[in-house]
Amino acid sequence: MAELRFLTAGESHGPALMGIIEGLPAGLPLGPRDVNGELRRRQRGHGRGRRMSLERDAAEILGGVIEGRTTGAPLSMVITNHVRKTGARTDLPVPRPGHADLAGVLKYRFADAYPVSERASARETAMRVAVGAVAKKLLRTLDIEVYSYTMGIGALRAAPADAPIAKLRARAEKSPVRCPDAEATRQMVALIDEAREAGDTLGGVLEVIADHVPPGLGSYVHWDRRMDGRIAHALMSIPSAKAVEIGDGVSVSLGRGSAAHDAILVRKGRGAARDPLDRHRLTARASNRAGGIEGGVTNGQRLIARVYHKPISTLRSPMQSVAFASGKATLAPYRRSDVCVVPAAGVVAEAMLAWVLAAAVLEKFGGDSIAEMLDFFATWRRAAGRPG
Repeated sequence: MAELRFLTAGESHGPALMGIIEGLPAGLPLGPRDVNGELRRRQRGHGRGRRMSLERDAAEILGGVIEGRTTGAPLSMVITNHVRKTGARTDLPVPRPGHADLAGVLKYRFADAYPVSERASARETAMRVAVGAVAKKLLRTLDIEVYSYTMGIGALRAAPADAPIAKLRARAEKSPVRCPDAEATRQMVALIDEAREAGDTLGGVLEVIADHVPPGLGSYVHWDRRMDGRIAHALMSIPSAKAVEIGDGVSVSLGRGSAAHDAILVRKGRGAARDPLDRHRLTARASNRAGGIEGGVTNGQRLIARVYHKPISTLRSPMQSVAFASGKATLAPYRRSDVCVVPAAGVVAEAMLAWVLAAAVLEKFGGDSIAEMLDFFATWRRAAGRPG
């Protein structure tokens, strides 16, 4: 079984975005519908820019699927860019604060920031969402579900939503900001509208969760195998993400250890567990402050992560910068942009969390085909009990 990995290629205004997934088991049912519904979700959300009304994101599967099932070969996909530049390239001679412009020019020694802006653009996340949709499909074969919702825009906060994913989804997908709290939604929409009128932007925080994650994914043996580190890495790679929190990581850091951890209780109706694999059925937890991960390993509880996004860097009232050619002070150029990306960023966060979990699932349960993976998983579940 090959290691699960993916690559993306393409520019924001180039012909298309491309993606290749390697290491998928054979036999996973997969078609464009599994992917394109997620792409449509990424394009929605109050505060998105005009490009989202011009693009019609749809993925075409070019290889790795025959007669509706993966073959075990690399899976390739393409998303055509309908909003693209033709003719001469557009120079970007003034770097924009908050973007990769200046750092990219210094790294690659470009004459201007145009090549940087084309690849560093958050447009690349469309292909990540397509890749994440494939990971979600794999996870659903094990009853693992991944979802996100908006917790806050600017300083506004909705209460954490402790409900089954099906109920969260039913409420949040009706909200223009993907928040299950109706009153918080109203306030968030108004705040985004105020920022738009002022020529400004807003950030916020989203929560991404996974249910029915089996215990034992990840490892405490080596630093790079710890699930919290792997998840934080994936979520921090999303453009505009500036902080990641696992469970109640921020709030517990302010208190004492006696209020920071999750007591282990005896599950009612269970006796002694001689077999180590039976201990999951023996125990219950009083809380979930750890967010489903202890010591770098999933513990069978709901996996919870929060991603904090800065306000978008492109401002209608531009910040001060420096012109590369003259070396003189000037204002950064304004390019069409979003006001707030947090609702859409949640869809990207789902994709990245699903990808990390899918890779960890295949590490633990393996198999060159979905049938083999399900056989290995069934053996584990008979011994350990269904994760909750």
